[in-house]
Amino acid sequence: MSVTLRAAALLAGGLILAAGPAGAAGPTPLRLPSPATATAPADASVKALETTVPVVPVTPRPRLGLVLSGGGARGLAHVGVLKVLEREHIPVDVITGTSMGAIIGGLYASGMTAEDLDRELSRIAWDRLFASRVDRQDLSQRRKEEDFEFSATIEFGLRNGEVRVPTGTLSSRGLEALLRRLTLPVRNINDFTRLPTPFRAVATDMESGAERVLTAGDLALALRSSMSVPGVFAPVEWEDRILGDGGLVNNLPVDVAREMGAERLIAVNVGTPVGGRDTLNSLLGLTAQMINILTEQNVQRSLASMAAGEDLLITPRLGKLTSGDFDKARDFIRLGEQAAEAMLPQLRPYAVEPSQYEVWRLARAGLKPPAPLLAAVKLEGSELTNPERLRHQLESKPGTPFDNSIAERDMRFLSSSGDYGRVDYHVEPRAEGDTLVFNMEDKPWGPNYFRIGMDLSTESSGESSFNLRISHNRHWLTDKGTEWRNQLTVGETPRLYTELYHPLGLKLGVADDWFASLWSEANQRKQIVYDDNDPDNANLGQARLVRRNAAVGLDLGQPWGRWGEVRLGVVSQIRYAKPDLITLIDSSMGKLRWTSYERGLRLRTVVDQLDFANFPQHGYRFTVDALAGHQDNKNLNSGRFVRVNTEGTLVRSFGGHTVSLYARALAAQQPDDTGLGGDTLGGFHQLSGYQPNQLSGNALMFTRATYYRRLNDSPFLSRGFFVGGTLEAGNTWTTRRDMNVKDLRYAGSIFLGSDTGLGPLYVGVGYAPKAGAALYVFIGRP
Repeated sequence: MSVTLRAAALLAGGLILAAGPAGAAGPTPLRLPSPATATAPADASVKALETTVPVVPVTPRPRLGLVLSGGGARGLAHVGVLKVLEREHIPVDVITGTSMGAIIGGLYASGMTAEDLDRELSRIAWDRLFASRVDRQDLSQRRKEEDFEFSATIEFGLRNGEVRVPTGTLSSRGLEALLRRLTLPVRNINDFTRLPTPFRAVATDMESGAERVLTAGDLALALRSSMSVPGVFAPVEWEDRILGDGGLVNNLPVDVAREMGAERLIAVNVGTPVGGRDTLNSLLGLTAQMINILTEQNVQRSLASMAAGEDLLITPRLGKLTSGDFDKARDFIRLGEQAAEAMLPQLRPYAVEPSQYEVWRLARAGLKPPAPLLAAVKLEGSELTNPERLRHQLESKPGTPFDNSIAERDMRFLSSSGDYGRVDYHVEPRAEGDTLVFNMEDKPWGPNYFRIGMDLSTESSGESSFNLRISHNRHWLTDKGTEWRNQLTVGETPRLYTELYHPLGLKLGVADDWFASLWSEANQRKQIVYDDNDPDNANLGQARLVRRNAAVGLDLGQPWGRWGEVRLGVVSQIRYAKPDLITLIDSSMGKLRWTSYERGLRLRTVVDQLDFANFPQHGYRFTVDALAGHQDNKNLNSGRFVRVNTEGTLVRSFGGHTVSLYARALAAQQPDDTGLGGDTLGGFHQLSGYQPNQLSGNALMFTRATYYRRLNDSPFLSRGFFVGGTLEAGNTWTTRRDMNVKDLRYAGSIFLGSDTGLGPLYVGVGYAPKAGAALYVFIGRP
């Protein structure tokens, strides 16, 4: 799992539940909860159930309450305890829980069995469940394209003149979708007492610090609210109050279970103990320790209220497994089973006869209403955006049966816009009938979004460079969804880019929304000119050029959903070069200063299905850029020109091993511009071992095969460490007619890398037979 999830979940480590000494009354027949205890009328399904469950003579027995603690991933051990309770025919009459204990307890109370929970929770990819945005493949090309310049990890915003940052380090979107799907059978039950097993969840009022016991409402949202760990998940608004994790005030809701009528308790403690001195050597460790201490204090108060000799405590031995180890779900469940099995002598007095247990089991399994027919689909909650513009792209339609898998896809589609901190859905009865409601909460740090990137590199030759990059996106300038994008680079290769992107609202062809884009760009870079007679010798540089480009364009485009987009437009640009440093002088040196004016048509097509921009593990990406028009060269030849550039990447993983294949080809037919060409090769992963941009021309061919393996250790704010190597081949030519595979130059590299919050990090060694070896250290794009 990602280190962001692992580190952030440490903050939830102190969300603990415990209970007192063991003890129980002897076995007695089952007593079903009386309908008289309900505080609200049952729905039709419940009423039907009450009339069909066979009446079994019963005698009184102590009302049994199950209390489940918080503890992040450690709470998965609750599933193992539930498996043993079912195996031993031990029914529970009421359930209370906090944080992860509320999620496990609430799902069990909704009618799921322990085996259901085991199956569902064991197959979840938890790192994807808590990802800060939807899978990259599902994003629009608009949201994908910046990933190659800026890390998606760090984003902040500007609203009302204030700089704002996200309120949580992880996204709860995947968790909410999971809870929606699993609680679907009880979606019409608003009173938690009317669930197959009566239930209560505990949350914290983040405005007053008071405990909030959730007794009725939206069950999925209640479970999510109880697990709103501060700094990890954003808090939830519930009945005009802001709710956070219940472990802050009552991580052991023994008193809540007693208020529900429980006479005996089985409590399960899975929380993280208070750490020692070695945990206090970082800000993260101190924060986690503070939460652990606060939580432990309210746990101790709850422990003191437990009845000695009557209530039972189960404490799984989880060892060094942490609250962030969600990828070890099977281990947690197994350890929960072992802990419960170790206490079978104390648990078995709570068991009932098999026939009585079957009645209890059937009563819990009876709530399976049919899928409702949707009368309407509503988009609500947003104040800064116009989600109605996206309605026609939703799969959920009025007049069709509700399908939670379709609703989840629509939820991911709405989330992919990048405008919402939270997107949720539910079905509710309204005047027009059953209505599917998508509730969208605007990001508190929008609609002005900023991302920061950095390029920092140094090589063994002594060459170093630095770039600081800033991106600004202003979303929803109009109800159509107009965006203004700006990018600024300061440093070795300065660049300024601005674009005004306007959806046209047209539905033509295979796409739902055409767009117009007005853009302009100015950039500068330096290029070393080498001796044509010995381009492999980096010491024979004749001159250093400063090359500047400025362009303005207008495109008409068509998005291809999550696959990519195509653009066709007009462009006008100025290309300028002048010597910055001359070391050798010969007769050709006069051609190093020139100015070119170009006007033409540009076609750009991109298909992008990579799962990550840096160190991808699956997917592919292909681009085609073509530019044709007329070129006017001052003091040089003028005429028509054509340039075509194609790139392709294909990535596949086999277990922990990843292979990436990359190829690029460029050809230009244009008037003479001294033969230097604007496209270059050389540098790390671009013929490693050669100097950056050492080879230049108007035609280029390059291919690279990369292998890497992800290591187990993960640094903070990173997906992890990767170790690998490359094999590279390529060259440049003066014209496309000179291209010949026999002229290819070869190179390779080995590296250690990491996908960090500031961009990819590389430490590597490159070697080329004709250029020698070089040591590289990079942060940013190589």
